[in-house]
Amino acid sequence: MKDHSIKETLKNQRFLRGSLLLGFASLIWGAAFVAQQNGGDALGPYTFNSFRFIMGGIVLLPLIVLMKRSFSAPLIKSGVIIGISLALASNLQQLGITVGHEAGKAGFLTSCYIVLVPVAGLFFGKKCPLRVWIAVFITVFGLYLLCIKDSFSLKLSDTLILLSAMAFTLQIMLIEHYAASYDPVALSCVEFLTCGILTLIPSTVFEIIPQPTAITAALHDPDAWYALLFSGLLSTGVAYTLQIVGQASVPAAIASLIMSLEAVFAVIAGWFFLGQGLTAREAAGCLVMFFAIILAQSDIGGLSFERKGK
Repeated sequence: MKDHSIKETLKNQRFLRGSLLLGFASLIWGAAFVAQQNGGDALGPYTFNSFRFIMGGIVLLPLIVLMKRSFSAPLIKSGVIIGISLALASNLQQLGITVGHEAGKAGFLTSCYIVLVPVAGLFFGKKCPLRVWIAVFITVFGLYLLCIKDSFSLKLSDTLILLSAMAFTLQIMLIEHYAASYDPVALSCVEFLTCGILTLIPSTVFEIIPQPTAITAALHDPDAWYALLFSGLLSTGVAYTLQIVGQASVPAAIASLIMSLEAVFAVIAGWFFLGQGLTAREAAGCLVMFFAIILAQSDIGGLSFERKGK
């Protein structure tokens, strides 16, 4: 009994640490939303994404050397698989943001992965406690209050972001599968470099070759470099690595709920740092989402997914 109690305590501690890391990642992503939009406007969506993910991978290399970690063949293969899903997800999202410019709706539609992740888990023989499903739908309602201001209708940009939510679902599920098996920093490095190199292909074809002068001019713009550095170092290098570390001890459905707080932190950051108004409706949406996250994490010891059958 004593050994079981110790194991349960350690499991809960790992879960709490992972949840905090995922929460910090969502905070960075929320703060990075403006930089991401400005960078996409200045450099083009593909070029911006390619540069920031390559930068995110490169900045991790010295850390890997200092930590004396290595790249095994299975780790590289796993990182490439995750990187392909991230390339699909991030480029669809960036393209949707660049085309649409409706930040609130973009945040709402991207966060639809909070519904898709537990649904996808069912196909892998996993199920969630009832409270997690309740928390998912409460979170969707909170996101609606937070992000949707006027009538809701779908445009091309919205369709692109919905597709990105599906791709992010795949990325979250893949990370849950691989995160506990490999060093998170090395796995992140391979993921980022794969995503950046793959994105360099459409960047070269659709943006760099047709508009070399515009790209060169953008790279002389301090604001474009601010967007690149913030997104490359923090949003990519730090936050996505925290996602892999956090998901090693937090089930995908719970992780997706925590990461959906990105939308809340984006609104709060705009209110606190930029003086943007926070309406009663938006404040209510934030409170509803925080309540849903707390509900999902209640009874920590029973959060693990259960496999169907024996």
